Amino acid sequence: MEAGQNKVTKEDQSKTPLFDAVKRHIEKNIIPFHVPGHKYGRGLKEFTDFVGQNVMLMDLNGMEDLDNANNPIGVIYEAEKLFASAFGAQYAYFLVNGTTSGVQTMIMSACEPGDEIILPRNAHKSAFGGIILSGAIPVYVQPEVNEELGITMGVTIENVKKAILKHPHAKAVFVINPTYYGIASDLKSITRTAHKFGMAVLVDEAHGAHMGFHNDFPLTAMEVGADMSAVSTHKTGGSLTQSSVLLLRGHRIQPETVKQVLNLTMTTSSSYILMCSIDVARKQLAMYGEEMLEETLRLARMAREEINKIEGLYAFGKELIGTPGVYDFDETKLGINVRRLGITGYEAERILRDEYNIQVEMSDLYNILAIISLGDTQESVEKLIEALRDMAKKLGVKDVKTPTIVLHSPQVIVSPRDAFYSSKKVVELDNAVGEISGEMVMAYPPGIPLILPGERITKDLVDYIKLLKEEDCQLQGTADPYVNTIRVLGTAD
Repeated sequence: MEAGQNKVTKEDQSKTPLFDAVKRHIEKNIIPFHVPGHKYGRGLKEFTDFVGQNVMLMDLNGMEDLDNANNPIGVIYEAEKLFASAFGAQYAYFLVNGTTSGVQTMIMSACEPGDEIILPRNAHKSAFGGIILSGAIPVYVQPEVNEELGITMGVTIENVKKAILKHPHAKAVFVINPTYYGIASDLKSITRTAHKFGMAVLVDEAHGAHMGFHNDFPLTAMEVGADMSAVSTHKTGGSLTQSSVLLLRGHRIQPETVKQVLNLTMTTSSSYILMCSIDVARKQLAMYGEEMLEETLRLARMAREEINKIEGLYAFGKELIGTPGVYDFDETKLGINVRRLGITGYEAERILRDEYNIQVEMSDLYNILAIISLGDTQESVEKLIEALRDMAKKLGVKDVKTPTIVLHSPQVIVSPRDAFYSSKKVVELDNAVGEISGEMVMAYPPGIPLILPGERITKDLVDYIKLLKEEDCQLQGTADPYVNTIRVLGTAD
């Protein structure tokens, strides 16, 4: 019996089979001679005193009454079945290594070495990790660019169709729904077109775990008939950091294949604390999601309206719908353009943190992003608005003439997998122009690589990296944590 095959009722969604089983197990007061070695926190007293006894009691290992995440047939299976039903899928798989593991599993389940996969170049680094692991060959669809905001948007159905027609034997189409900034492509049309050509549709829904529970959000992957999606329940669904779920429906990818791929990389010691948080978050969304998200939307709309009254700030939203690459928009992603204040997004993030004790989700050269979620309140949102109002008043509006800097996709010379396993040498960043990159470079968040293994390094890229370094942007992916050097293909002299 597989998750998703039995009828699940609305009443069933009030149950939390895994969470209940863990609580029952704790109530038995069993004497543990099994891992973890802290033995209910007694072996890690300082930490236990801070986080609380219940957390340590829940830190259990797979055993008969608690099921096993690698081959669930008991309470984890029951919890996954409820999750699949709540999210409109046939199968659900709990993940404890974030949506990164889900994205990589999707690609490895759909593609074998040498298979082509169509995807936007502004995908998260996890997608490119999946390409390296699977040996798939990427076919890039260029996302649209909003020059005013200085960010990439979604992909158009026209460009996806062109890629499909040019590569009719590709095995899968990969889509982001929504992007970090809340932009949604026409996922329904993309799915319909890909399926006509026999291609699977894989969807990164890291930022869309909440969208299926209120009608004012973009359609989800499962709602439009996509084959697989990976959802970060911890980002916008209420569960704990690192907990996510992989969803599957349809016949193009077999559940047995997905299970085999998961067992290649999934830990045999899955955290029951994380999985229980998924179980309870699913119950909350299924039972109360609509009313909770109605309040979340009210707060996001109020914040956007008030921020747009502040001279020098622009909180972009649904008015973008209909512009290139924007089919729909998630209003809970509160992106704020700060260019007219004469500062970068990085500077705005630092000011909010250091002077107002407010931490936003991310920043880039021209924008900051605040996430409005189930846990926000009128008070917390008003504090953000007041801080932005005070910051803008102190800085004043500037006559900004700095051109928008948007990098376009580099030239692919070698496949990511071949480049990853090729010999490499270390060169100074300034001397890397013209070389073929041997590693990723990305700003995190959002985790979208500026350059990938196998791509040609350009002067524009080097200049952009140096600009990000000047702004103290957090760069990741390179062996050198300061990105003064970069590894490129070749052998040392």
